[in-house]
Amino acid sequence: MKNILVLCTGNSCRSQMAHGYLAKFSEGKANIYSAGIETHGLNPGAVSIMKEDGVDISNHTSNHVDEYQNIDWDFILTVCDHAYENCPFIPAPNAKRLHQNFFDPSKVVGTEAEKHIVFLKAREEIKSYCKEFAKGTLAESY
Repeated sequence: MKNILVLCTGNSCRSQMAHGYLAKFSEGKANIYSAGIETHGLNPGAVSIMKEDGVDISNHTSNHVDEYQNIDWDFILTVCDHAYENCPFIPAPNAKRLHQNFFDPSKVVGTEAEKHIVFLKAREEIKSYCKEFAKGTLAESY
């Protein structure tokens, strides 16, 4: 079983969406964890937009990366530039480290309709990335 860490700044939005999709697309072949270099709680917009696609992340928790110090990582995926540039050292000599910066929909100010559009855009980009990762990189690692 592979161990995958998805890392973002606050572990509230993008990393949570990626966590949900990686759990779905890995089909039980990996343990998925998400964490932040800070913790901001679950973003309601992320929970809602994922629910629209049939992925329930409402039971996820916002965790700090230090909570997972004793896990032997196979993959560490950073999903925002801030976490990539500011992440503390994670001792994982065998981990494959990947980075993909996704736009942060939680920063958008506007009407509910405008916010929905940006959350949908972010979700679809994250979904596509996670699907390709599961079919390609993860599948090839077995």
